[in-house]
Amino acid sequence: MRYYSTRNKTEFNSFKEALLGGLAKDGGLYMPESIPRLSQKYFDEIENYSFQQIALEIAKHFIGDEIPQAKLEEIIYDAINFDAPLNYLTDELAILELFHGPTLAFKDFGARFMARTMEYFVRGNDDELVILVATSGDTGSAVANGFFAIEGIKVYVLYPQGKVSFIQEKQLTTLDKNITAVEVKGTFDDCQRLVKSAFVDNDLRTKVNLSSANSINISRLIPQSFYYFNAYRQVKDKSKKIIISIPSGNLGNLTAGLIAKKMGLPIYKFIGATNSNNVFTEFIETANFSPRESVLTLSNAMDVGNPSNLERINELYSNKIELIRDAVFSSSFDDNSTKEGIKNIYEKFNYIIDPHGAVGYLSLIDYVDKNKISNYTGIVAETAHPAKFKDAVEEVIGREVKIPIQLAESINKEKKSILLENNLAHLKEILL
Repeated sequence: MRYYSTRNKTEFNSFKEALLGGLAKDGGLYMPESIPRLSQKYFDEIENYSFQQIALEIAKHFIGDEIPQAKLEEIIYDAINFDAPLNYLTDELAILELFHGPTLAFKDFGARFMARTMEYFVRGNDDELVILVATSGDTGSAVANGFFAIEGIKVYVLYPQGKVSFIQEKQLTTLDKNITAVEVKGTFDDCQRLVKSAFVDNDLRTKVNLSSANSINISRLIPQSFYYFNAYRQVKDKSKKIIISIPSGNLGNLTAGLIAKKMGLPIYKFIGATNSNNVFTEFIETANFSPRESVLTLSNAMDVGNPSNLERINELYSNKIELIRDAVFSSSFDDNSTKEGIKNIYEKFNYIIDPHGAVGYLSLIDYVDKNKISNYTGIVAETAHPAKFKDAVEEVIGREVKIPIQLAESINKEKKSILLENNLAHLKEILL
């Protein structure tokens, strides 16, 4: 499989080059030359496969022979050693629990796979690989954990000061060795802008071997597609319309789902659910993309005002809004609605959901009601454990949310971070 930039379809790179480069030199995002289509027979027999076997089959199509199959199998079984169960609340509503990894967020799938594939390619190299990653909450901790203590790779995690939860900050600022937390005086969009600016800075690129672990890196999206296939494997009645609602910020998780759909995964509709940062919802409704500064919400991992992966979604559907609308619905909900969603799910189903999942649930119900959908299975991607937003959730449901041991251990550790002015010059000083 070869990869091209969304801004230049005439030059191609290998998977290794796309992985280690992160962002294309022209500022575009890497895309596979073609989307492989799986046979109907594969989907008919998918219940016979394990999660890891599904992941290996998908990964082979995008990596080819650049990693020997035995090694790729080893990487997958090591990276994805936890489940993504589909938890049915009713016959029509199920929660895809993506928080069973080490940092209790869906980003663990992409970060761990990426770390191990990068380690394979850089082993024995003289030049240290420097990973730059911007986070609005969960990406930072997942990347920090996934890359922790890997030789030959150094990681800088940029996060917006005062705009991640207490537990999220503890997770991403309490590691040492090859992990450095960088606290940016700004928003997530500022962090993302700094990362992108660093990648196209010729002076920096000649002195530092840079790559990215954000969803701008195609190797984050490939493993995120695995769990949509695995979710389909677990659906009880595959004759129903399957609708998957995804809490959406930078749109990487949604894009991974749309890639899976292009591969033949029989999903009736994807929903890109947004909070008050509803740039994507407005785009779906009006066909106009109007990026703006993000605002802080309870579902902070979705606080993105300029989502990068819209560039990939446009590419997948040839920049035709009517084709995107056929595949994707979107609606947005503010914090008050989010709280009502958390409360509603708890009272109806005795299930505790985090703010991001609550937005996904509300958007699913909105789509079903507006379009009078029947005979369906609605799946909500629950992207983080509710304990990561303990205070907000407890306030709504009126009971304690137990903290898993992974989170409890990080709370008592000392925060270590570098404070960064919101400009590229200061970031270059730190990196150099």
